[in-house]
Amino acid sequence: MTLIFAHRGSAGTHPENTMEAFIEGERAGADGMELDVQLSKDGEIVVIHDETVDRTTNGKGFIKDLTLKEIKKLDASYKYKKLLQKVRIPTLREVFQWMKKNEMICNIELKNGIIPYPQLEAKVIALIEEFGYENRTIISSFNHYSIVHCYSLNPDVEIAPLYSNGLFMPWVYAQSIHAKSIHPNIKVAPDALIIDSMKAGVAVRPYTINSENLMKRLFSINCTAIITDYPEKAVKLKKNDEA
Repeated sequence: MTLIFAHRGSAGTHPENTMEAFIEGERAGADGMELDVQLSKDGEIVVIHDETVDRTTNGKGFIKDLTLKEIKKLDASYKYKKLLQKVRIPTLREVFQWMKKNEMICNIELKNGIIPYPQLEAKVIALIEEFGYENRTIISSFNHYSIVHCYSLNPDVEIAPLYSNGLFMPWVYAQSIHAKSIHPNIKVAPDALIIDSMKAGVAVRPYTINSENLMKRLFSINCTAIITDYPEKAVKLKKNDEA
């Protein structure tokens, strides 16, 4: 049965990578959520997709140049005029605290392809260990050296390479780096590839699955999971498919 992961929370309907978006994903019935992490100037793990705060907040500047206190002052919902209250950029610790109240799986994408954050892997793994979430977290990244490093720090935490260009037999590559899953761009993941990968014991969670046709196609082959901006739509469609 295909699991549904809320991409950056319910990013299609709520400010991405905020507690509001994650809470909406849970309310919609998603099985997990996907989020992105970077390090602030003072070494805190903050949940945000871009290297800068410019696109998603009313502030400007690189995450690496701002302290957590400065980041917390920003409004991450300013593009959502309907929201009356300010929405803050969360830390990974805040997300983990909230996860105590539910059974959501958390896919953590390490955003260290452009800016190399020393200690990002070690800090994320340490936080997972502190909360005992080894079975509730998946670490993914386009930086495959980074996820291999995570595996060396704690082999109990699942790692998944993200990729957007065609890979020949990606399950063989995944097994070679001890990854139990792959997270391909759907454009380079035809049905046959997904099926072959799952047959080889490597889970497949393609991104970003927003159209109903794509959702139906992936449900029909029992794809491991889909990563979508619209978890509510996906959950409803899946229920209809199962009915």
